[in-house]
Amino acid sequence: MTGYTAVGKTRLSLDWAQRHNAEIVSCDSLLVYRGMDIGTAKPGREDRSRVPHHLIDVTDVSHQYSIDRYLREVRRAVKEIHGRGHRVLVVGGSGFYLSAFFGPVMDDIEITDAFRADIRERFASRPLEESVEELRRMNPEGLGGLDVSNPRRVLNSLIRCRASGLSLKDLKRRFTRRTGIFDDFAKRVLILSRPREALERRLRKRVDRMLKEGLVEEVRALMKEGIDQNPSAARAIGYRETLAFLRGELAEEELPLTIERNTRRLLKKQRTWFKKFLPAEAVYDLSKGPPPEDWISAPRRPGRYLR
Repeated sequence: MTGYTAVGKTRLSLDWAQRHNAEIVSCDSLLVYRGMDIGTAKPGREDRSRVPHHLIDVTDVSHQYSIDRYLREVRRAVKEIHGRGHRVLVVGGSGFYLSAFFGPVMDDIEITDAFRADIRERFASRPLEESVEELRRMNPEGLGGLDVSNPRRVLNSLIRCRASGLSLKDLKRRFTRRTGIFDDFAKRVLILSRPREALERRLRKRVDRMLKEGLVEEVRALMKEGIDQNPSAARAIGYRETLAFLRGELAEEELPLTIERNTRRLLKKQRTWFKKFLPAEAVYDLSKGPPPEDWISAPRRPGRYLR
């Protein structure tokens, strides 16, 4: 079960999981961080007491959580849930994490923490253009459409090319031969949607609620916990704007408007991702009411199911 930010995934997923003896597995790249509660609309203790949740609050905010760790932990969680005879309800809107349930999302290059840290240190000590030029030397056939203005993508490409000794083209060719960790599972997808105007109204209410519930105080506490050491957490919508406000880079009256604007941009990206990677027939408009029960629970073929 996935859908747009502020669409209403949490309440619907809790109700469905209770009715169908399911446990919830998060595929949200921010819910893994302890202390990032208000800005992520993380399910609270009461919700998590109603239905078991997995892959929430698994690491400190100062430590960057990786997709390879997620793959290890989500596979283990699914195995344990099935071992208890329960269904698995995957919930979240992070496209990259969601992709892990439908196919491979990373290669099998082994990279030690020390090697990764060394490359990152050198990357941070020089202009981005120098790293891009190094990548070009390692890839005489071209960079294959790599966004060279995106530091994170450049860094990840540099790490993998150096660790493997292979070009991006060879890495891509090798990657296409891999299988996903859930290829042996039958899967059913539900994409929750609402009309654009309704989503934006819910978004404005959500931002107001976050600020009233103490988002600024939450981020101030997270600064002491080291959120600045973790780019993935510090750049998250709601957090990066609040960090800018606390540093004096953004006026108080601009804070809610800036969060709303950046969230609308995220909604646009989510629309693009859903259209590109998920089936159009899986979209359900919640303005029509809850999805029909048989739509969600009816299997397409025998087997073990991820919802």
